Amino acid sequence: MGLVTYVDGRFVPREEAAVSVFDHGFLYGDGVFEGIRAYNGRVFRLEAHLDRLYQSAKTILLEIPLSRDEMREAILETLRRNGLRDAYIRPVVSRGVGDLGLDPRKCGRPTVVVIADAIQLYPPEAYQRGLRTVTASVRKVRPDMLNPRVKSLNYLNNILARIEANQAGVDEAIMLSADGYVAECSADNIFIVRGGELWTPPPHLGILLGVTREVVLELARSQGIPAEERVFTLHDVYTAEECFLTGTGAEVGPVVEVDGRAIGDGRPGPITGRLLAAFHEMVRREGTPIYPEEARVAPA
Repeated sequence: MGLVTYVDGRFVPREEAAVSVFDHGFLYGDGVFEGIRAYNGRVFRLEAHLDRLYQSAKTILLEIPLSRDEMREAILETLRRNGLRDAYIRPVVSRGVGDLGLDPRKCGRPTVVVIADAIQLYPPEAYQRGLRTVTASVRKVRPDMLNPRVKSLNYLNNILARIEANQAGVDEAIMLSADGYVAECSADNIFIVRGGELWTPPPHLGILLGVTREVVLELARSQGIPAEERVFTLHDVYTAEECFLTGTGAEVGPVVEVDGRAIGDGRPGPITGRLLAAFHEMVRREGTPIYPEEARVAPA
């Protein structure tokens, strides 16, 4: 049996899952979404993703028609109906069906979709050899234009950067802020290691506060690795000892080349390896159980 998708309260076969062409999510990118991972029968950091989903919706004055508990259950039930234990989950909330004008008041009720499937941003061997990147010419949208804390359906800025990576034949594109500082990548946050310290760009440069980014900062500090949010430039990236990307899909991806320059010795670095191993260990044991019968109370 094929996968099923949640669409406005119904579970329908993937081939039949559809929204109206008059939906403002389709017409104007008016909506919000999340990318969530399940590992070993547990949804990792589900509450953090729900926080971001509902905060994004509030900022754009979009009233999600499901309570937080109902949304959580819709996500878990989608996984159950597909019999999935390891998956990528995409809840999407759009403004809903309206007319061909921009006015969101014409949209009667938001559309809610939950998709569960597999994802693989990079092939497994990429984590052994490392990722190659370029710097995109397209810059990040400034926070006073469209706040990056809102994970909206309008991803054209990121897609243009992704196209540049494709044209260059590399794995990812680094995006700079309007002032020329390193911000993030087309689909990931970015970290560098300099002098044994871990640096990642701060929020005010126009980045999405990634859930995996926050996890990596937690893991670094728990392992005694100095970690901070810090403004830096491409010079700092080129001359870094290590560089890696983080994201729900990418997890922790080592970068070994930026704009034709080898990072460190041109191989995934030891701090990156430690954090990737710690991340994999964490996601296998933490998370919201998908199947209630498998839930276990940790011993005191």
